[in-house]
Amino acid sequence: MTARFHVPADVPDGERLTYLTNIDRATQGSGRLMLMAGDQKVEHLNNDFIGDDVAEDDGDPEHLFRIASQARIGLFATQLGLIARYGPDYATIPYLVKLNAKTNLIPTAAGDPLSRQWHEVSQIVRLRDSSGLNILGVGYTIYPGSQHESVMLAEAARIIFEAHQHGMLAVIWAYPRGQQITDEHDPHLIAGVAGLVACLGADFAKVNAPRGEAGVLREAVRAAGRTGVVCAGGGETTAEGFLERLHTQIHAAGIAGSATGRNIHQRSLDEAIRLCNAISALSVEDATLEQALQIYRGH
Repeated sequence: MTARFHVPADVPDGERLTYLTNIDRATQGSGRLMLMAGDQKVEHLNNDFIGDDVAEDDGDPEHLFRIASQARIGLFATQLGLIARYGPDYATIPYLVKLNAKTNLIPTAAGDPLSRQWHEVSQIVRLRDSSGLNILGVGYTIYPGSQHESVMLAEAARIIFEAHQHGMLAVIWAYPRGQQITDEHDPHLIAGVAGLVACLGADFAKVNAPRGEAGVLREAVRAAGRTGVVCAGGGETTAEGFLERLHTQIHAAGIAGSATGRNIHQRSLDEAIRLCNAISALSVEDATLEQALQIYRGH
């Protein structure tokens, strides 16, 4: 079992083994997280799942579960409704339940973002215990800089505490956004947001990569302390370019892995599995870039 994580004091003695087991499974014993994000069906509606450069299979939500069940991943993050619907057929997947989401139909220019909690942690615990599914944790998005940030921060703090009380992990998506934010990719601002997530007590902070070279992420990693920083994958790019960027982020800045959605699921099943396995090799095995590229290319 990985020794890289300190057990937070809000994990009761009776849940310490569950927490450590979940951390070990999610990071595959490495201390780094390979998170496959599948929450975009709410965030971006169907925009990410259809198009000339998107695999036809991606139009079916089950495509996400097929990838997650066959690839080497740490966590598959999606909404409770999809897990309840497809989970019984894909019981081996390590799940993280995303507890809030909003659509992109109201642009930031029309109003600062507010994304409220959909489900209580107690509901997730009941599903975990009654279904036998591998639900290892919960996730939640905050928008620091929004005029509604206090609402989301309070919900996030409560969710993290309650998740830890049940031995589950908590991952916070943290995107500075609002009409007062002029550059949401500013490196110093990203570092501040990472430190904010640490103050909430989360196990991992999922942030967008800041402007500039990968080394600027070091400020965010230091600011987050014992909270691991993982970078969002962003929109589709070449697999080779994505893997090179991730390798640099890990080794130049010390980030604790990646959280990737569109760059995975917009590809065919076979290619998506190979890319997942290459990402995991970089994240949890300290593979070289050349080794990861060989895995992606099927060599």
